[in-house]
Amino acid sequence: MVKKTTRTTLVKVLPPPQKTPVKGISDNRLFGDIRALIEQSRDRLARTVNSALVGLYWNIGKRIREDILQEKRAEYGEQIVQTLSAQLTEEYGRGFGLRNLLRMVRFAEVFPDERIVSSLMTQLTWTHLIYIIPLEDPLKRDFYAEMCRLERWSTRTLQDKIDRLLYERTAISKKPDEVIRAEIDGLRDADRLTPDLVFRDPYFLDFLGLSGHYEEKDMEKAILRELEAFILELGTDFAFLARQKRISVDSEDYYLDLLFYHRRLRRLVAIDLKLGKFQAADKGQMELYLRWLAAHETQPGEETPIGLILCADKSEEHVKLLRMDAGGIHVASYMAELPSIEILQKKLHESIRLARQRLAAQNDHQPPEMKSTAHGKTIKSKKKPSRKEHRK
Repeated sequence: MVKKTTRTTLVKVLPPPQKTPVKGISDNRLFGDIRALIEQSRDRLARTVNSALVGLYWNIGKRIREDILQEKRAEYGEQIVQTLSAQLTEEYGRGFGLRNLLRMVRFAEVFPDERIVSSLMTQLTWTHLIYIIPLEDPLKRDFYAEMCRLERWSTRTLQDKIDRLLYERTAISKKPDEVIRAEIDGLRDADRLTPDLVFRDPYFLDFLGLSGHYEEKDMEKAILRELEAFILELGTDFAFLARQKRISVDSEDYYLDLLFYHRRLRRLVAIDLKLGKFQAADKGQMELYLRWLAAHETQPGEETPIGLILCADKSEEHVKLLRMDAGGIHVASYMAELPSIEILQKKLHESIRLARQRLAAQNDHQPPEMKSTAHGKTIKSKKKPSRKEHRK
């Protein structure tokens, strides 16, 4: 009898394979790089889809508008849109309801220039445009569209700017319409931002939580505490540089309340806080600050510094007689507590009306040979030939 022998096979259990690190790139860095690529691709895709959607809505609105305008009966036009809305909704679902179709028509009506639409649709979403196109004033509408494009506002920020009457508070709104149009066109065509598009009056400082009796230092501390909200009220391109900036002239020291830098204007912006009413002496103090900053702080390639005197109240007559704008100084009031929107709106519209009235009166009193251009400059008219010269 042959004895069977069994062979025992020993299997060596190998440990799980170890990750071989890529030379020069850690796992975290590799993950971060790939994640960034994915996010960038998604962002580009979202912008492409949004741009196509806005372009589609404009073309739909343009086509509907052209067909409706051919009909003299408004009721017939409304019936066409209602029928079309029902058909499109059944075929393509949400997004083509009657309300949205009427928005598309309004979009094509208020932005008839396809070149302008092509520029806007790469930066603004349809939701942005829903807030902009109902605005009746074309200057106000173009202002919000271009500022939103330039400063990349979210839809929530845009709605807040409109609700808080940003356009009416901006210095440009108090200029003649032709000047406003020229500056908005410059912003659209060349991203040319001017101080009048940046500065506003009044400023809303209700977020500081100041009420009752307080001093300038209390306001400064509150501004630094709420610096992000303060910069949002000033505008997105402001960067904070210093508080109580020391300015030494001979043996005397002066202290500027707040110093900012505006990136697009490429200028230092000096801000002086006044708890009381604006006084004529405030102009001389700000002029000193600006000239010192121009001499000692301005970097190569930067524009001349400009100033903002932020006060509790001001006299328009004082500001006019002192010719503050000529020296690059803006005077604005602030509101620590907001009045009702109706009262504020009435006050702002009245100030705009009076400002434009004064500008028109100044232009009427100029010598006949001096005429104002849309950019606020003056040109000499050619001298008419005398009868004797004409005969020659």
